[in-house]
Amino acid sequence: MSLDELRSLLTRHVRPDWTTAIDGVLISKVDRPDPPEPSMTGTTLAVIAQGAKRLALGDRVYEYRAGQYLVASVDLPVTGQFLQDAPDEPALGFGLTLEPAAVAEVLLQAGPGDSARVPSGIVVSDAPPALLDAVVRLLRLLDEPRDRPVLAPLIKREILWRLITSEQGATVRQLGLADSGLSHVSRAVRWIREHYAQPFRVEDVARLSGMSVSAFYRNFQAVTTMSPIQFQKQIRLQEARLLLATHLGDVTGVGRRVGYDNPSQFSREYRRQFGAAPSQDAARLRA
Repeated sequence: MSLDELRSLLTRHVRPDWTTAIDGVLISKVDRPDPPEPSMTGTTLAVIAQGAKRLALGDRVYEYRAGQYLVASVDLPVTGQFLQDAPDEPALGFGLTLEPAAVAEVLLQAGPGDSARVPSGIVVSDAPPALLDAVVRLLRLLDEPRDRPVLAPLIKREILWRLITSEQGATVRQLGLADSGLSHVSRAVRWIREHYAQPFRVEDVARLSGMSVSAFYRNFQAVTTMSPIQFQKQIRLQEARLLLATHLGDVTGVGRRVGYDNPSQFSREYRRQFGAAPSQDAARLRA
């Protein structure tokens, strides 16, 4: 019953920009299959109510369908696409931004639990009934503006608790721990994203993140499924595609702007990532 009501609420309240009247809550609706598009995950909970979504992170592919959820605990570069089960059934999804401070507040009361292992930055599971019920009650508040300011924070907190006590709780718990392995990797991820166009030594980023080089390599790979250099390449190529799609420079200039000194290397890696040469892909995107 929760899934049927979830579909109804999502269909009724979806906006063109996917935002809602509840801060941090998004509703997605896709009426036709789109080609895979690069994006950043943010730190988020995503629940599918109808259809499916597929994400590729490095060489790993995640697919979650109606009644399943995905948690991303680090802002990671992915390529994603919504999938429809039937032509007349749009893909429908619910999203909630996961705030580390809010997770930490719940953990202060509940205790951090076992946090020795550094989990993957993206996990997928079946949504337990209690989690779906909390999501539905949160969305019902879109019809209750008087109740929304008081009850929405309480239900968001309940959703966090349902996630923390789920089989994927380790991923969410580490999001709220200031000195967890995940927080150290997140520090490195932020630094690489902010300085993606410049070369770096892995030893320097490991030092910035507060880990030894060996621990940094191991934990970074566990969270992102990539090496730091591969991660930087993903960010560079995504930024290049955005620049090309918005007419901000020619192919050579864009490649140089995102950190490629060698135009042929840029074209080769771009084609490998997006399936077309930069100029061809840019023409398609602009069209």
